[in-house]
Amino acid sequence: MEIDLVRKSDVDIIFPYIKDYLAKAAEYTHGRFTVEDIHKDLTDNKQLWIAYVGTDFYGAVVTELLEYPQKKVLVLHFTGGKEFSKWHKPILESLKLFAKENVCDAIEFCGRSGWTKLFEQDGYKPIFTFYELS
Repeated sequence: MEIDLVRKSDVDIIFPYIKDYLAKAAEYTHGRFTVEDIHKDLTDNKQLWIAYVGTDFYGAVVTELLEYPQKKVLVLHFTGGKEFSKWHKPILESLKLFAKENVCDAIEFCGRSGWTKLFEQDGYKPIFTFYELS
């Protein structure tokens, strides 16, 4: 399994291959993002990571380096793909290294509760619950 951080100049070339994965992820934002919004953000300030073997794309993760007043973090905004068990560990290792190289204090994400079982085994812990009133 190969894991790569996509260069900004290559985002438009790669995006069609992983668009459906990120469209599915966008569905879980409850109207906050469309796949087109995600694509636009990739040409601005976010990073696109891909998991693939040859020309078979298994998934994508969209990240952002974010500085709070007291902490710098790598935020995982969107994750989508197939056969996550095949690329979960390799991409997590790449993200940890990227966070370390960028002097981040933590890696964070918010997501549906189904992620808990998977990520708790990697040392992630839930720190708060997100609420919305519409």
